[in-house]
Amino acid sequence: MLNMFLTSSFKDVVDLFRDFVGEDLKGKSVTFIPTASISEEIKHYICAAIEAFEKLGVVVDELDISTARLEEIKEKLERNDIIYVSGGNTFYLLQELRRSGADKIIADQVISGKLYVGESAGSIITSPNIEYVKFMDDIGKAPALKSYEGLNFIDFYPVPHYNNEPFKDAANDLMAHYNSQLKLVPISNTQVIQVENHNITVH
Repeated sequence: MLNMFLTSSFKDVVDLFRDFVGEDLKGKSVTFIPTASISEEIKHYICAAIEAFEKLGVVVDELDISTARLEEIKEKLERNDIIYVSGGNTFYLLQELRRSGADKIIADQVISGKLYVGESAGSIITSPNIEYVKFMDDIGKAPALKSYEGLNFIDFYPVPHYNNEPFKDAANDLMAHYNSQLKLVPISNTQVIQVENHNITVH
């Protein structure tokens, strides 16, 4: 049972998130994984997402999987109600998910129905394979990554920031290159992909 809310920019779709959840979030907790942003210079979206969750009354429990021990990763993911994975470099994110063992823990929980919120890289990572995002992200930031196989929760490929600067040209190049090969689903910063079991809707 999948329960996923995939975004380009979480702060821009908070109202849609509230509607998607359909219940009061006050007192709920989120395992907030900012790891994809670690290798990036621009990180303003991290603070924006934390603020958005806090305004909803959600307790934010940060977890950087690039430095945390496996026991801490397991404990936080099991304790909290929601999993959030931030934007940033998708290749670095996948590298650290694999290296830390967090990929398997997250997969078990998501498949069991725990709410997963992805933002940009956090959305892309749920696809079968992330190689397609080389048009938007620097593969060189993940020198230890041996495979581009994603978490494979979905059978399509999100394209975040579609028609939004500064990613507009990169997203268009990606679409032009892969549109005939992959099942691409482009979303702008104000759109989301909602996955409930096998029902997929774009808002």
